[in-house]
Amino acid sequence: MIQSQNKVRISVNSSSMSDLVFLLLIFFMITSTMISPNAVKLLLPESNSKTMAKQNVTVYIDEAYNFQVNNVPVTAETLEPSIAAGIEGGIDDACVVLRADKTVPVQYVVNVIDAVNDINDQTHSKHKVILATSPKQ
Repeated sequence: MIQSQNKVRISVNSSSMSDLVFLLLIFFMITSTMISPNAVKLLLPESNSKTMAKQNVTVYIDEAYNFQVNNVPVTAETLEPSIAAGIEGGIDDACVVLRADKTVPVQYVVNVIDAVNDINDQTHSKHKVILATSPKQ
């Protein structure tokens, strides 16, 4: 009896498939970080400052002078309680990032600073207001 030594092996090489999956994973991770989470379109004032801080609350003021706290529309009267609700949790030095359109009058910016100062007085904390800017061209 003569037996052949060349046996046909049926197998699928999956190494190229795993490479493809990892490439797709990297592609989607990179493209998802490029998507801007800010729903409010603003023209921020320009600055050379490089100050970075961990933001706890973000306050937006658009070109129509509408306030938003963490993307929730609020009025000037409910601004302070909305900011206070956003920085609750026992943090004594939270950062409130103010993203105001560059056409917004200074009084609206001062209203946000006053609201945070009132919260600081009531809770004996040291919350800060940081004005968000875009890089200078």
